[in-house]
Amino acid sequence: MIEIKHLKTLQALRNSGSLAAAATTLHQTQSALSHQFSDLEQRLGFRLFVRKSQPLRFTPQGEILLQLANQVLPQIGRALQACNAPQQSRLRIAIECHSCIQWLTPALENFRVKWPQVEMDFKSGVTFDPQPALLQDELDLVLTSDILPRSGLHYSPMFDFEVRLVLAPDHPLAGKKRITPADLADETLLIYPVQRARLDVWRHFLQPAGVSPALKSVDNTLLLIQMVAARMGIAALPHWVVDNVERQGLVVTKTLGDGLWSRLYAAVRDGEQRQPVTGAFIRSARQHACDRLPFVRGVERPSGDAPTATPGSPARP
Repeated sequence: MIEIKHLKTLQALRNSGSLAAAATTLHQTQSALSHQFSDLEQRLGFRLFVRKSQPLRFTPQGEILLQLANQVLPQIGRALQACNAPQQSRLRIAIECHSCIQWLTPALENFRVKWPQVEMDFKSGVTFDPQPALLQDELDLVLTSDILPRSGLHYSPMFDFEVRLVLAPDHPLAGKKRITPADLADETLLIYPVQRARLDVWRHFLQPAGVSPALKSVDNTLLLIQMVAARMGIAALPHWVVDNVERQGLVVTKTLGDGLWSRLYAAVRDGEQRQPVTGAFIRSARQHACDRLPFVRGVERPSGDAPTATPGSPARP
């Protein structure tokens, strides 16, 4: 019988001191507010305040309901604030792109400044398979270039990045303007320890041309770059991995063919992409990468954002 609007009206009447002033506060006409009070009093069976009293005086019953308003309305306000506040207090993240750690660490720090109440938990490892762990609720978000069809996961596109050939400065190919698959036939390609079918350089550059260079697995990024610099092999990596060492003149990078591009996604369980914390991290990390990484371009996203397990570029740098 008593509604929230009635309690708010009683408070406005007490704070303003008159029916006319309360009507102004509530953006109503005095006649409409008077009618509301009369209707309420008729339903309740008692008066709430004394008409034409100066100063305005509440009846004993009106005072009781005013005390109720003073108790209930702040509680309702706090409850609504809690409903709108992020409930997620922890964000468990993993990456399938080994080289993503190069830019993800500062992106995490940037997010932590804006969301200090959220505990960040980062998982990685050569043998760790993040997407099944995400499906089993062991993780909240996975950065990946692989889309698993019909998996029940939602993939929000982060950005497109160029995979570039990394060479020692004195390597014979360092002087070429355009690298062809045939150029790599007799080379040793240093790769992360994943199946070659999951490598962009293999799927979209070497395999279509029928070129199969020797492959050597290296599970440490720093060691891989040092081996390239020492002419122990070549590599195909996102430019952010070698940006600093290229600036120092230790390696050079070259465009593969007409440009070899891949797309990075943020994978979450379908339906959770719009949770406040998850959504804020995706937007923050995406913006951080697009603002700071070389050879990266933003992804045009429709209003619905990304696909839920549609075919994509199932590869890793």
